[in-house]
Amino acid sequence: MIRVNCIGVGHWGPNLVRNFVTAPETEVRTVCDLREERLRLIEARIPSIHKTSTDPDATVVDPEADAIVIATPVATHYELTKKALEAGKHVLVEKPLCESAAKGVELVELAEQVGKHLCVGHIFLFNNGVRGVRNLIRSGELGRLRYLFSTRTNLGPFRTDVNALWDLAAHDLSIFNYWLDSSPIAVTARGAAYLNGEVEDVVVASYTYPNGVLAHVHASWLNPRKVREITVVGEQKMVVWNDMDLNEPVRVYHKSVDIEREPVYSDSFGEFRMLIRNGDVVIPHIGGGEPLAAECRHFIDCVLGRSEPIISGREGVKVLLALEAADRSIRENSVVVPVFDRLKPNVLEEATISAT
Repeated sequence: MIRVNCIGVGHWGPNLVRNFVTAPETEVRTVCDLREERLRLIEARIPSIHKTSTDPDATVVDPEADAIVIATPVATHYELTKKALEAGKHVLVEKPLCESAAKGVELVELAEQVGKHLCVGHIFLFNNGVRGVRNLIRSGELGRLRYLFSTRTNLGPFRTDVNALWDLAAHDLSIFNYWLDSSPIAVTARGAAYLNGEVEDVVVASYTYPNGVLAHVHASWLNPRKVREITVVGEQKMVVWNDMDLNEPVRVYHKSVDIEREPVYSDSFGEFRMLIRNGDVVIPHIGGGEPLAAECRHFIDCVLGRSEPIISGREGVKVLLALEAADRSIRENSVVVPVFDRLKPNVLEEATISAT
């Protein structure tokens, strides 16, 4: 039996508590939040938890806990995660891992030193639609990938601790990395703070991945429609993943464009002929299941030694590096900024440079 303490029961935390309470191999010992009214609400909804607390520092070092689950504001992630790891606890912390890649590297190194798992809540890696698209990409059915385009918009909720890119596109970057088995190598981005002069509520970023694959992100809290959609364009086929479509989240389009050279030797683009193939639209069966339940199950399996985390702290750092590079591009009038695509021995220095 894994004894779990949960810190933070605001918007997302209660869902984590629910999943760990219902898991057969975990026991939720303490639920912590600074607001007593939130704790009373959790006690009323989930009476099986052992106790509540308003002291996060004591909760992370609790000798009765084996693992700590953190769903607090981003600015608190680093300190809470560090204290938990130093106390010998496994940690599942909500995305993003923390507020800087340099601090993220420190946490990864600490987790490795103490021999504990550090996992980051990139929940969409457990979405069956996302996994289905990854299988299509890896099978080669789409042909060579050309570009990806993500739209993640809504009217609110508005935040003041991070901008729309960090809040929303952290999901898309984790998905891109998962699908492409790599990290971006460069980014150019532009953002605007229409509602708050210091925090961008609209961001558009264009990432370049290895092999010339482009990945574009539109993230916004200031949009009339809630959209969670990614288009994948390959040489042979195209795919649209729509997370808002619960019944048919993935559609495969048998569409492509070939360029036929006519005659054999041509000196101008006008002598090329575009061949457009319009085929069927296939809607593959995508199984159900709650992604958060699968994520919690995966964390439990990692703690029990049954699995290696696909949402490791190292993967979380790769997302932070990409986010920091985009922030730098925004500040420097959309210049192209390099992104380090993997953790290296000197990644701490590189992460610090990318944040300056």
